[in-house]
Amino acid sequence: NNVALMQRIETALELNSQEKKAEVPVEDNDGFNRSHIIGKSKALMDVLATIKRIARTNASVLITGESGTGKELIAEAVHLNSPRSKKPFVKVNLGGISHTLFESEMFGHKKGAFTDATADRVGRFELADKGTIFLDEIGDLDLSCQVKLLRVLQEQTFEVLGDSRPRKVDIRVVSATNADLRQMVQEHTFREDLFYRINLITVHLPALRERREDIPLLVRHFADKQCESNGLPKVEFTSEAMDYLSRLPYPGNIRELKNLVERTLLVSGKEILTADDFKSQYQHPIEQKVTTNLQGMTLEEIEKQTILQTLEKYNNNMSQVAVALGISRAALYRRLEKYNIQVND
Repeated sequence: NNVALMQRIETALELNSQEKKAEVPVEDNDGFNRSHIIGKSKALMDVLATIKRIARTNASVLITGESGTGKELIAEAVHLNSPRSKKPFVKVNLGGISHTLFESEMFGHKKGAFTDATADRVGRFELADKGTIFLDEIGDLDLSCQVKLLRVLQEQTFEVLGDSRPRKVDIRVVSATNADLRQMVQEHTFREDLFYRINLITVHLPALRERREDIPLLVRHFADKQCESNGLPKVEFTSEAMDYLSRLPYPGNIRELKNLVERTLLVSGKEILTADDFKSQYQHPIEQKVTTNLQGMTLEEIEKQTILQTLEKYNNNMSQVAVALGISRAALYRRLEKYNIQVND
């Protein structure tokens, strides 16, 4: 009897763990490795469809999107679904490398190449040979380093500091930025030739507010991971809590949501989390300065200006504009009519 009971418990646990895995698929039905990318919104599925098409090529990819949208996970998915998947995936945060250390970090150095070079160092490009190099925050690179990077990408060769023998390297380049590189090219702070070298394919990641239907899935995923890593019982959420979480603005995107879920879960210590639990832990975003001088303007003029600025920011995408303004699309259209704003969307 005990044996039968144990078997039933084992089976139940196994089914439960399979259900959990099903919530966070590593692979889609067609063998595409999602690299734990959570969500099923159209905005996200469009990104994944692009990744499926381009991953098997050698094309350089530029991933754009706001901070916290998961650009690194997308870069990883490109690598995992490419013929290079068994080779290294080397991540480099270019925002964290000073220009004086750039060559040593990226190309390596020989012992004695400069004062502090007490041993040989293998550079990131050599580590990534036959694999993929992920250049995060590429918009932070200063112009002198951009020149050095361009040379390697063009010639697929580099020189180790202290060794003038050129070394060949076979790498695929995936870059990411939250900066507007086109604008930077116009302002001459980013080289045009490097811009075209890194973005044969551009993948734009939607902000979390543009894929709100994915929020409950992400909440569940982050909560499960946190409970698992801390040995805590599984938590549940009231429907009001999910509604509340689904409505927040998230300027920090997925990173902000993850932080809020994990903090609330640990601080509250409860097994059923309510909207009030999250409200008590929610950190309001720092107010952004309004770009228009409001002095002497009527409320209607301020509303009209706000709508015009938001239309420009989101390239007349009505769904995004309505979400950003916190009104329905119907209400947005009524205001466009009221202020006689013509939009070609």
